[in-house]
Amino acid sequence: MPKQAMTVLAGHIANASAGRLTTLIIRWFVQHYGVNMDEAVNPDIRSYRTFNDFFTRALLSEKRPIAQADYICPADGVLSQLGVISGDQIFQAKGRSYSATALVGGDGALAEKFYGGHFATVYLSPRDYHRVHMPCSGRLTRMIHVPGTLFSVNPITVRGVPSLFARNERVICIFESQHGPFVMILVGATIVGSISTVWHGVVNPQHPGEVREWLYGSQELVFEKGQEMGRFQLGSTVIMLFPENRLAFNSLWAPARAVRLGERMAKVIE
Repeated sequence: MPKQAMTVLAGHIANASAGRLTTLIIRWFVQHYGVNMDEAVNPDIRSYRTFNDFFTRALLSEKRPIAQADYICPADGVLSQLGVISGDQIFQAKGRSYSATALVGGDGALAEKFYGGHFATVYLSPRDYHRVHMPCSGRLTRMIHVPGTLFSVNPITVRGVPSLFARNERVICIFESQHGPFVMILVGATIVGSISTVWHGVVNPQHPGEVREWLYGSQELVFEKGQEMGRFQLGSTVIMLFPENRLAFNSLWAPARAVRLGERMAKVIE
């Protein structure tokens, strides 16, 4: 399928201000996917100028309380996989793994920092809240944009396409925290119009064909746990990487479990 063309078309439709037609599309979407508008700061679907304004809607803060934990879930979605990073390999789905080095854009030195560490993959379905928040406090040091394909990231495709997350377009955000470095990767997908961060805006407006990198070491870009760090225009996946001996997942969490922003995700190893 012409994934790039479909994505461009979907982006144009999602950004169009079409009055009653926009409202009809939003109303269909809410009913079809069972979106809970009672959680939104603005529950009136008629007031959204574009579909993307609705899709990236803000939620009432009391609907997503932040747990008193060292690490929290950064987004609404399904915790589809979590576990140990085995050497350079990250588990994708039954019978499939992919390269951590490829995931972070070919930077072997960066990937090596997380060998033996832990990863978590959160899938955001169309009905979910699509802003992404900080799992813990951290200071931004680098951002890398890696162009790529735009496979769907739904569970069926993830099980079927080898190295999907290391092949799709993605934005890699590297942070330093009191517990060491961690990485948040926002993965693009079919009809994901764009990925944006709060410090940069839209990172991939024209889907350029080369890897781009931004360095922030001289800037104090510090974000607190639970603070918004980015968003998707249409849904996708967030992958987090943590170094060895820094984090142990709570045994109550299991793959393919629904999670919400702010829920306890893990505990620090003392």
